[in-house]
Amino acid sequence: MAHACRSSDDSSRRLKDALKDKAREGKPHVGNRPYGYTSNGQAIIEEEAEIVREVFRRHLDGESPLGIAQDLTTRGVPTSKGKTWQPENVRHLLSSNFVAGVRIHQGEEVGTGTWPAIIDRGQWDEVQRFREYRATQAKDKQKRPTRYYVLRGVVTCACGARMAGTNSIRYAYYRCMRADDVDQQRCDRSVSAVPMEAFARDVAIKVLTKLDTSGYEPATTTRPEADVLADEKDRAKLEELKQLWLNDDDFTTADFQSMRAPILKRMKERQRKTVKRPVAVLEGIAGPEAEANWERLERAEDYARMNAIYRFLFAAVVVRPPTRKGRGFDTDRVDIKPNPLD
Repeated sequence: MAHACRSSDDSSRRLKDALKDKAREGKPHVGNRPYGYTSNGQAIIEEEAEIVREVFRRHLDGESPLGIAQDLTTRGVPTSKGKTWQPENVRHLLSSNFVAGVRIHQGEEVGTGTWPAIIDRGQWDEVQRFREYRATQAKDKQKRPTRYYVLRGVVTCACGARMAGTNSIRYAYYRCMRADDVDQQRCDRSVSAVPMEAFARDVAIKVLTKLDTSGYEPATTTRPEADVLADEKDRAKLEELKQLWLNDDDFTTADFQSMRAPILKRMKERQRKTVKRPVAVLEGIAGPEAEANWERLERAEDYARMNAIYRFLFAAVVVRPPTRKGRGFDTDRVDIKPNPLD
């Protein structure tokens, strides 16, 4: 056993030394085909190289990865895997040392690569500095006081995706989480947070006022065996779809998303049918004095408690397209799905 361990250590050391020597010699280490290059990374594909130069130039001009990805998708430009461009693809390209002919080993620059560079080293350095500056700005914005969205995890877009609160303080609203997608799944739906939360508050207080929790049993995590087995089968189907999407170039992102959506919807519907929810979150809240008790939570800014109550009462608050034009909150576009309380 000791001999086998030493042999394994020797093999590992030789492999690491070989990789280090390869890096010092400037030879490429290629996994997936780098965009702009042939599969071995040794030759430039000029048509893709023009896109690489365009992406770097536009980013330095101030365009965001999202805007660039949307434009490339609109123009029908595929990635190296033949898929549609997403913001993370653009960010990956902008941070790629390969396109500048820079050889990196274990996070450190070890020399100039033996393959041809698409981007001039000076321009590449400038882009990295610019990205660091933008990242610093983003961190500074996150330090500002942010608004707590009390319907987080409850508001759902009619397209099936969750809606999340934005970081904007001047205009607070819930926005579909598919808003940054650049394919057919993209959804720009949003709803103003203040009237939306006021509407949900009124509904919640009406329910709480009439709710009697005296006979409600403590929470349990037990789920019907049929639901557990169904979830396992659906997870297996999701994994099959993922592998097909990763390995079959003819299986597009749109195909993957359209086949994945109904499976996720089924799983979410089953998981919402919790046998019992933690009734403790309603202690001291439900009953004839519900409105006064809720106002007490608001004065104490106990947003987490209010969010927990919303989750207890509502399976989902679905936001649909507006049904009318003009000012004022359109309550007809909101569909509140209650949880079973008996």
